Amino acid sequence: MKKAEPDPRTAIVSCAVTGQNACYDSEGTTIPCDRSGQDAAVRSGTPWPVPRFQHTANSIIDRLTNLEWWHDASVAGFPLNWDEAFEFIAGINRDAQGGHTDWRLPNRRELHSLIDYGRHRPSLPADLSASNVFQSWYWTSSTAAIHPTHAWYIDLAGGRLFYGGKDQSYMVWPVRGHDSALAITGQHRCFDARGAPIDCGGTGQDGGIRSGREWPQTRFASRPEGTLDQLTGLVWHPQGGVGGLMNWDEALACVQALNNALPSGPNWRLPNINELESLVDADRDRPALPAEHPFTHTEEVYWSSTTSVFEPDWAWALYLEKGALGVGHKPFARFAVWPVRSDAIVSLS
Repeated sequence: MKKAEPDPRTAIVSCAVTGQNACYDSEGTTIPCDRSGQDAAVRSGTPWPVPRFQHTANSIIDRLTNLEWWHDASVAGFPLNWDEAFEFIAGINRDAQGGHTDWRLPNRRELHSLIDYGRHRPSLPADLSASNVFQSWYWTSSTAAIHPTHAWYIDLAGGRLFYGGKDQSYMVWPVRGHDSALAITGQHRCFDARGAPIDCGGTGQDGGIRSGREWPQTRFASRPEGTLDQLTGLVWHPQGGVGGLMNWDEALACVQALNNALPSGPNWRLPNINELESLVDADRDRPALPAEHPFTHTEEVYWSSTTSVFEPDWAWALYLEKGALGVGHKPFARFAVWPVRSDAIVSLS
């Protein structure tokens, strides 16, 4: 018997706001946000609760995601390689440290959910009072599909999401709980430190735990206004690249030109970095999109509307071939434009 298709209205996993609250020109100067089309002007996404974090003696509960983080962000004391990171987590669970036995290494989407793109050094929300935050790279439990000898890690100083060799040493921040406000990463395979496929059972890897809400069986649907992602409610331009490669100012102007040509007024915009990240399937690469995606003419790198406050003359971008989140120099980098609309929630039924 064919499994019934879920009601897409119950499958919405809205992207949270990025935390960015100021706008910047291509020289990094603060400017008024009005009609800029930048992230801080649109502020698309689910607002953070106030207060966002509940602090206990042993942990920090994120009220946005319901994930519980260890209160000490450097609990291991020093960097570990990827195998050692899993061994450390297994050890604290055996000893019921922190009062629980279900701590784990966060997947890439869970650790990324902590990033505040309005802050740097560290790129964490101001009311997250974790102790001993190391302002550098932290491991996730997600293997980099493009290079299975590598795993994803995130720099808490600036927010970059990239991958490093599993034989290298980075920090560990345990998490527990399973969040329905975050989607799964898409990863369902597991690999050892040599990049060889292994059985996921008992590994603690992302591909075995698959924490988060499952994607709808049919994730993408054609709509008159574009391609609807039934996971997030966002509508994407069906062409994964509009107008060729351009710098950041040209990218913002390109989207505005699309809107000027619409009789119904402005609808398209440059996506923020959280919205772009929501498209990533961590089990795939070249491009790192779900296998069933219908998009044509995808490009290697896409501009977001989110400035890097670490260096405000740079902006965040999705490196789609890899699934990485990096930056580009606003005046000179030439990346692609993928317009998005967030008025699609009415089209889900």
